[in-house]
Amino acid sequence: MRSGPEPTGDPFLDFRSSAWRLETQQVYSFPREIELLRRFLAGEPEPPIDAQLQGWHDLVRTSVAAGKTIGRVRAVRRPLTDYVRCQFAWAIPHNIAAGEDIRILDLTDDLDLPDQDFWLFDDTDVLELNFRKDGTLLDRQMSTGPDVSRYLRWRQIALDHAVPFEDYVRS
Repeated sequence: MRSGPEPTGDPFLDFRSSAWRLETQQVYSFPREIELLRRFLAGEPEPPIDAQLQGWHDLVRTSVAAGKTIGRVRAVRRPLTDYVRCQFAWAIPHNIAAGEDIRILDLTDDLDLPDQDFWLFDDTDVLELNFRKDGTLLDRQMSTGPDVSRYLRWRQIALDHAVPFEDYVRS
């Protein structure tokens, strides 16, 4: 039996102890990020954090303060795409400052991992994020109580081979 507040139906608000993501796409095509990437490539200064990203940071801070963990492994391939370089400069450092544990996995030499983004909540629930090759989100599929053994295995492989973000950018 679940204790605590009633579930909201939002896994990012309802998770009890951990939220973890495998982030595999080398480019994402989210409309709100097009202008950000353009500015980055033009060498313009980093803009202020927008409301959506600030909301994420608030969620991370609140979750971590409540004793929960939020982390991800960001898979990359060399040479890094412009999108990943922008993430490294303008997004990931802010996410880490908010309390998210972000590690980098260099997949230039392939491992036994899917080309599939997903979130794993409390080691029991999976949110698959399905993308087109151009990085456009097709859909999100939530599975509650699925056989998560493959996701747990993929997480372990990713964590075993990933390094903290700060170590990756220093190397």
